[in-house]
Formats: sequence, structure tokens, C-alpha cells
Amino acid sequence: MGTPDFIVVGNVTRDVVRDGWRMGGTVTFAAVQAERLGNSVGVLTRAPADIDVAAALPFAQVVQLDAATATTFENSYEGGRRQQHIRSAGEAILATDLPEPWRAAPIVLLGPVFGEVAPTCGREFSPRTVVGVSAQGWLRSADAEGRVVHTRWAGEPFWRGVDVLFVSDEDLADGGEDLERWCAEVPAVAMTESWRGARVYSDGRWRRMAAFPETEVDPTGAGDTFATAFLIRLHETGDIDEAARFGAAAASLSVGGVGLEAVPTRAEVEARLRSHPEVVLR
Repeated sequence: MGTPDFIVVGNVTRDVVRDGWRMGGTVTFAAVQAERLGNSVGVLTRAPADIDVAAALPFAQVVQLDAATATTFENSYEGGRRQQHIRSAGEAILATDLPEPWRAAPIVLLGPVFGEVAPTCGREFSPRTVVGVSAQGWLRSADAEGRVVHTRWAGEPFWRGVDVLFVSDEDLADGGEDLERWCAEVPAVAMTESWRGARVYSDGRWRRMAAFPETEVDPTGAGDTFATAFLIRLHETGDIDEAARFGAAAASLSVGGVGLEAVPTRAEVEARLRSHPEVVLR
């Protein structure tokens, strides 16, 4: 087993749609985006045997751990906000499940969908690895009807040892107390704010960037696209500003179509950047 350029860890999901279901989750969108940006990809996930992750992501090295059930979501959108119900939750991915060669990967994104990734995983990689975490999956619980609600994480810090923490403004359940702690303990925090754009904290200050213009068709996976493109560009340049612009351009393109078909190529992202030089962190 070789060491891919980009590793993503988390459970794939069954996303219920009108005519059945489609495979989703951070691992799915991140893997496709990384490949379309020219990276070799590794995926560590749990899924039952009737979800063939390797067949769905034929370009990737896939480690699919056994599972009795898949994490299953139903999503609806109203006024730009997602309403989500969870119908079943998948099983945990532990730090010991990481293939040894992958611990030296250049770029890693930890992307749980419902708290399934062990919070210690961020400390398992080489000091040279650029490690990002998508906080959303650790900030979810469900009410009695299965409606997903935002909640604070009470376990061991999942952000220890990582370089960038990604979160959306919708994920924050406490009005900002967690955000303050993350800013104090993580080198960079990137917070997406839907159509309003994004804010990035680094070097002791917050800066804001407007969204790239796009007519929204399907926002599913936009945050995963943003995080993936951000990390890849940060690894390439070491520049937070470049990474934020690149991630935001990719995310804007991803919402202009449906599902994985809209995940952009590098050429498309670069064209979007050239078209809107005014969109920068300020």
C-alpha cells in the first residue's frame, strides 16, 4: 500500500433522495475534489457491504472497514438552511484503523459525519502533514424525532495536533465559546457563512472574504469542497490567503450544480479566481 497525496477519514453516508439514495458524506465529496485537483487519494471509511466505496471512487485507494449499518440522512433545504434527519448512525473509526503508510501523507482531512472518527486521530500523522478537521461531525446530536441538532462537543479535543479547523456558522451551538478556544489552540480556523462568504482566523486576527458569485442549485458538499481545496492549496503555497481564495472558488462552483457532478476541476477553479480578483480576505 502506497501513501496517497490526500487522505480523508470518515464514514460515507446514504443520503436519501427522491428516487432512492446516493452516497455522500465528507469522504465522498472530499475524495472527488482532491482527485479533480490532481491529487492521488486515500479513503478510510466504514460502510456495510452493499455500499461498494471502491467502485464509487475508482480513482482512490479505499480502506473500507466492516459495518453493520450505514449513516443515513434525509436532507431538505428552506431559506438557504438545511434541515436534516438521521435515520441510522454508523460505527466508529479508531486511530488504530489508520494504515501505517498513510500516517506520512502530505495532506489529511478528518471528516466525521456523526462523531464517528476518534478525536485523537489528528495526532497520528507526521509533523510534516497538513492536517485539517471538519468540526461539523463532532458538533451534532439528534432529538427524539431524529432531527439533527447542533451541540457542543464534550469529549477529548478533536482539534489537538491539527493545522486548520473548518466549521460553519450554523454548527456553533454556544454563541462562540468553542470558537474562541479553537482560535487559541489551532493555527488557523476557517468558518464558512453560506452565501455571505467566509471568515478566517490566523496570526491572531479574523479576516472576512465575500462569496464568489454563483446561482445556488445544490449546496450539499460545499463545505467539504471548500475544506479540501483549502488544504491542498495551503500545502502547495503555505499561504492562508491563497488557500482561502482557492477553497472559496471551488465551493462556489460546487453549488452551481447537483451533487458530485458539480465538483470542479483545477482549471475551473483557476478560471473562477481569474474572473474575480476582487474576492480576497480583508
